Amino acid sequence: MTTDWPYLDAHQSRTHEPTPYEYRLASALEEVFTHEGHELADVVRGLNARQVRSPDGAPWTEQSFRAEINRLGA
Repeated sequence: MTTDWPYLDAHQSRTHEPTPYEYRLASALEEVFTHEGHELADVVRGLNARQVRSPDGAPWTEQSFRAEINRLGA
């Protein structure tokens, strides 16, 4: 069966397969959003509590989280 209308491709903006780091970050973010909250401070605290570090290995700050999410294209 074919359609003439566009369909949603959940990965349409993906330029590469996620890296292990990106999978780990996504999984941790899902846990944080589920159990701690959605505010930036909650996210930073939750990632640090799970010892999911920023790309340079340092604990997250609000600024480093914003910069990384911006870099990842979110």
